[in-house]
Amino acid sequence: MINIIHSKNMAQTAIKRQMFQSDSDYSKKIKNGVSNGNTTHHPLERLKVIAQEQGLDLTDRRFAEYMDSIDPIRHLREDFCYPKMKDLPKTDLQLVDPEEDCVYFCGNSLGLCPKKFKEYMLLEVNKWEKTGVEGHTSGDLPWAWFDEDFCEDMGKIVGAKKEEVAVMNGLTVNLHLQLISFYRPTPTRYKIMIESKAFPSDHYAVESQIEFHGYDPKTAMIEIEPRKGELLLRAEDILAKIEEEGDSIAVICLSGTQYYTGQVFDIPTITEAGHKKGCYVGWDLAHAAGNVELKLNEWGVDFACWCTYKYLNSGAGCMAGFFLHEKHKNNNFPKLKGWWGHKLDTRFKMDNKWSADTGALQYRISNAPGFLGPSIKASLEIFNKTSMKEIRAKSLLLTSYLEALILNKYGQPNEQQENGEVKGKVKENGQNGEVKEKVKENGQNGEVKEKVKENGQNGEDWKHVHVDILSPSDPTQRGAQLSLSFSVPILHVFEELTKRGVVCDERKPNVIRVAPAPLYCSFLDVYRGVNYLDQSVQSAARIS
Repeated sequence: MINIIHSKNMAQTAIKRQMFQSDSDYSKKIKNGVSNGNTTHHPLERLKVIAQEQGLDLTDRRFAEYMDSIDPIRHLREDFCYPKMKDLPKTDLQLVDPEEDCVYFCGNSLGLCPKKFKEYMLLEVNKWEKTGVEGHTSGDLPWAWFDEDFCEDMGKIVGAKKEEVAVMNGLTVNLHLQLISFYRPTPTRYKIMIESKAFPSDHYAVESQIEFHGYDPKTAMIEIEPRKGELLLRAEDILAKIEEEGDSIAVICLSGTQYYTGQVFDIPTITEAGHKKGCYVGWDLAHAAGNVELKLNEWGVDFACWCTYKYLNSGAGCMAGFFLHEKHKNNNFPKLKGWWGHKLDTRFKMDNKWSADTGALQYRISNAPGFLGPSIKASLEIFNKTSMKEIRAKSLLLTSYLEALILNKYGQPNEQQENGEVKGKVKENGQNGEVKEKVKENGQNGEVKEKVKENGQNGEDWKHVHVDILSPSDPTQRGAQLSLSFSVPILHVFEELTKRGVVCDERKPNVIRVAPAPLYCSFLDVYRGVNYLDQSVQSAARIS
């Protein structure tokens, strides 16, 4: 009997995983909607099929609950400390149930705390209390080399070999260390290419490295920009710029996922194009690691760095990731040296004769901070219970569900909005429009409007409010994040969301970022979040 029950449970689990599983190499197949002559479905189509089979509507709470019931990684939420409404400092408890979970859509800024972290942290504190200096070489996380124990598991997340990865410093420090090695300008090859809207840390690091070598950022820093009236960088424009100026470019340094729009760049294609022109190619993966599938070794990426506190859930300011491709493991590039970059077996000879450690580890300068190890350990244990393929498969469905609900309710553009030019360009590129039409064909708009009115909100106000999704509509060109702009002041919307326990963030000049991280966010979170968004938009509309 036990074997029969076990087999039945395994079969049910396999069915659930199959329903969530994206097509093989989905990110490649969905391009242009065709694969080997067959149409490849948008994740929204997958959601519609499931809803139809269950006799449910996408806008029905029961659909969200059903999706959670078949989610093969839903149990991982229990491995995190998920905040309650009553514990958030700015929640208006008159508007929500204090005992309910909040709606946490801020994993793109700071991931949630793994439950095991406190236990592991106390072990290190107790070790220090009881053993003092012996803690360097004893316990679960020996302070002298605990960081090396993370390299293999971290490598799985970014598609790298163990010896290609180090865990150390902060992201920008690691980027500086990598640029010291890879940016070696000559009179004819002295430029660095970045995004015009790169995250400030990256911009400052590149700018200062150029200045350090005696060059002028005005002529040595190529800032690639979207086309006029657009917010997203087109892949063909990036490739064209590499082809045009590649002979003078020393390093191409872009973000794997753009922090403001959530756009995912085509890392393998851009890397290959850069290499063909003789450039080194490196990536800031702060918003990509733990968010999208990466294959750094296979793609031949020269170097990469990432933080561990966003989608990797290792706590604010925790140690960052460092990748050096194996082809550079024995390099003689200029680098800053430190005791911890020396091989361990001869490190304590103290003879001051440099003997570089293996691969990425040779870039370590100082010993790792032991009390930052517990959070990384706790997080990596959760990642080891699943795979990036499985995480990404859920993420595609989860964010597409969020997109569909938003467009269903707020997809009608107001033609008199100030940034209409941007929206017009987005529609010309086929983004958002197709999904809007599909949603309208299902007749969902009217039903949702009625629900809004039933909640006592002003239906007339709703007609004059819309939300524009700035992130790519092609799910393979975005991660978990959707970047939203509003026809009402976003400051008011953001404040109202905060009052209702929706944790997201606002970025200048005009975006609210929402990112349902698939490790701990549910479809019901998305449903609840959009309902709170309804309330917040209506309140903001009345204020404005």
